[in-house]
Amino acid sequence: MKKSVKILWRVAFGILAVLVLFVLLINFRIIGSMPSMEELENPRAALAAEVIADDGTILGKYYQVDRSSSDYNEISKNVINALIATEETRFYDNSGIDPKGTMAIPFYLLIGKKRGSSTITQQLALNLQTDNLGKQRSGNPVGRAFQKIQEWIIAVKLERNFTKQEILTLYLNTVAFGDNVYGIENGARTFFSKDAGHLSIEEAAILVGMLKGNTLYNPRRNPQNALLRRNTVISNMEEAGFITKTEAAAAKSKPIVLHYNKIDHNKGLAPYFREVLRDELKSWCKVHKKADGSEYNLYRDGLKIYTTINPRMQLYAEEAVAKHLAVLQKSLSAQNDVKTGSVWKKWPKYLDQYMKESERYRSMKDDEADDSTIARVFNTPVRMKVFGWKSSTEPDLNEIDTTMTPLDSIKYMRSILQAGFMAMDPESGEVKAWVGGPDFRYFKNDHVAKTRRQVGSTFKPFLYCFAIMNGMSPNTMLPNEPISINGWTPHNSEGSTGGTITMAGALAKSLNLVAAYLIKQIGAKPFADFAKNKVGFTSDIPAYPAIALGAVELSLYELLQGYTMFPARGINTKPIYITRIEDRNGNILETFAPVKREVISERESYTMVKMMEGVVAPGGTGARIRSRFNIQGEIAGKTGTTNDNTDGWFMGYTPKILAGAWVGCENNFIHFSTTAIGQGANTGLPIWAYFMQKVYADPTLKINTSDHFPIPPNMSEDDIYMNYDSNVKPGAESENVGNGSADDYGSGDASDFATPGAETQEPAAAPKPNKDKEEHKENKPKATMPPATPKKGE
Repeated sequence: MKKSVKILWRVAFGILAVLVLFVLLINFRIIGSMPSMEELENPRAALAAEVIADDGTILGKYYQVDRSSSDYNEISKNVINALIATEETRFYDNSGIDPKGTMAIPFYLLIGKKRGSSTITQQLALNLQTDNLGKQRSGNPVGRAFQKIQEWIIAVKLERNFTKQEILTLYLNTVAFGDNVYGIENGARTFFSKDAGHLSIEEAAILVGMLKGNTLYNPRRNPQNALLRRNTVISNMEEAGFITKTEAAAAKSKPIVLHYNKIDHNKGLAPYFREVLRDELKSWCKVHKKADGSEYNLYRDGLKIYTTINPRMQLYAEEAVAKHLAVLQKSLSAQNDVKTGSVWKKWPKYLDQYMKESERYRSMKDDEADDSTIARVFNTPVRMKVFGWKSSTEPDLNEIDTTMTPLDSIKYMRSILQAGFMAMDPESGEVKAWVGGPDFRYFKNDHVAKTRRQVGSTFKPFLYCFAIMNGMSPNTMLPNEPISINGWTPHNSEGSTGGTITMAGALAKSLNLVAAYLIKQIGAKPFADFAKNKVGFTSDIPAYPAIALGAVELSLYELLQGYTMFPARGINTKPIYITRIEDRNGNILETFAPVKREVISERESYTMVKMMEGVVAPGGTGARIRSRFNIQGEIAGKTGTTNDNTDGWFMGYTPKILAGAWVGCENNFIHFSTTAIGQGANTGLPIWAYFMQKVYADPTLKINTSDHFPIPPNMSEDDIYMNYDSNVKPGAESENVGNGSADDYGSGDASDFATPGAETQEPAAAPKPNKDKEEHKENKPKATMPPATPKKGE
């Protein structure tokens, strides 16, 4: 052998040895960063957490990368066939590396053509490196060559440890489909609103076609490119023998029909609920550890949160809120003080505060604009979009393109009516619907659990219940006479005095004088102790007489929990909205059960149910439920209106559902000028009624007008009789009457009661505004409570 040939062989073997050594060093992770076998078997691809409704549908997601995963049997065969026909027809014939394809690369390079040789398994290897190690595809030739060797090694390992079906499944769960959507299941749901198992030939072809370029072939952004690419994939499926020529022709003849539904936190059902839930889940993740001791990550660990929200009831609730607020808003906007902006004359410091919180103001300050320039800009009309009611069923339509000054846009947006509505099963505690405001895109403040407002006469049932527990009966005659308690002299809102009335009739008509008489007989402190220690309110219940009229601040969520003891036969049930949390593999991490405790007897609760049925009977403050909305069946409830018509409430329940509604503005000084419009019977009650109309009309919910409150076995017919009849006029929530004056809401001597009454307190300071996580334009109000003014119950 010639010396030159020997040298050539030595060089060749040397290169081969170095290459083998290099591969071994990479394989054993001595150089570079290779995923371990454990990581390959349990890929940590970032998976979105899914919020799941009670029927199994997805309400929303929490994610940094919007990804979902599927099992092989959950993926349509059309997707598998389209993928193999387009990406690698020899997939089942190789062991992770395609020799023919790899050998052909130099020849294609010589003729100036670019040809990919990566098998599906190699592409999966790259995806797993990206997901597990945070790597990106290298643009450097040397770096890419090193990365390619890693892909080969990983591909061989994958083929040795996984079946072909498992490799296909892993691949389809890691690929990107554009619009920050990852995984075949998520792609199917986003673009076609169906699960991956039901994709047709043409739909599968669109999604597989996007793998070549998820922007270039995105059917939403580039429909023509997507159509051509889809038809190419269909032709590949025909050539590979997966579909017939007739099937291919039929699929190609169809236009692209998208049912695009990209879930984000601003859209979809129950956005306020999902945001409240997000905060709770973040806290949950901090105290729950994975097997390796690390905390769960809400945005990457693929948690599945099963909730009690019923999608049908949630939709009905959102439509009910939108339907009624759109009508009410016209009345409020037509008021002279709101229309002209004069309502702000007494509150300039808050207008200045909201201006300084706006994105426009902060941007100008960053650019070092002086105050005079900023003032000029905020008083100069500009084009903008603001919230405006256009549809109760299509939230995306509720925007108005208009021209106004940035300062006027703040006034306008602060005058938009807010609402809170929640519905639950009073016995199980399961929350079925949650609406925290009119539109989450513009108004982030949740009015179910995150804000507290004075509750007015909706607090009176607890007073009457305490009276029942202390020996009175619904038919006890009570005086409707002027009364003074240590200098506190309340009045009925309509000014009526004189005569007597049954306790049941007084509750039905919401008479302030009778409530004041009861608190004098019972005592403010014992009643406050009952509300806090027995009913279980966690908010402050000050022991002064005005609490008889509802001078108490509670959240709608807390008030609903208090009301559960009436329809649930004396049992107080804490609302529950999570049933269980699972990890990405379906392992149950925690289950949740309702917290129940007996508060009053079954007999006492049924007595209160019958008394509160008088509220919706003729002559009661909520009579329009029957007369106007024609809702039948057994219904009990209570209306509530606070001073100056600031807050309007209605709490109502049937044997199977308990729901409450609140309506008002963020700022307490913006309110209806007349009680006829601003009372709870006209603001909160119709939302409840619209909701229940749809609930009763939906047979799938199994909530019927024939449902009955069960009569306790120890009660007789005589016990059940209620006398609501009286010639005494209804109280604060009746039609076209006043709501009382400031003098009606005082307190007794501070020496006799734990805390001073409402009229002796200074106005509460405005809470420090909460900073939204998202940036807002100046016409989008912050999630902040308004300045508190002295409010009084009815």
